[in-house]
Amino acid sequence: MDGFLLAGSVIGVVSALLCIGAALLRQPPNDITILSVAVVELFLLVYAVAAGVRQAGGEPVLGEAWEFWGYLLTALVLPVGAFWWAILERSRWSNLVLAAAGLAVFVMLVRMEQIWDGVAGL
Repeated sequence: MDGFLLAGSVIGVVSALLCIGAALLRQPPNDITILSVAVVELFLLVYAVAAGVRQAGGEPVLGEAWEFWGYLLTALVLPVGAFWWAILERSRWSNLVLAAAGLAVFVMLVRMEQIWDGVAGL
């Protein structure tokens, strides 16, 4: 298991739990929920740079490289879209959209790890 996968999993799941908790408390998006998704985005930016450095340094993507980078670009867009949703629709339900972004990024990180290691998809 890659350290980035572990860190990203923790960050994505904690963000999702914070956002679900705020939704259960019937609160609109607040600094905590929005910043938790910002941390997810920051992690993904660091992950993208590290993946680029790893690949440029000669460590190959054993699966399809275009698929890995496609997943990564999509994962980078999800928190941004969830953020805009939360800003424009300031209801407690927006917290669930923010939570979905954290969980989706977690799933996408698992798949990106599989692609990097050359594990066949399910």
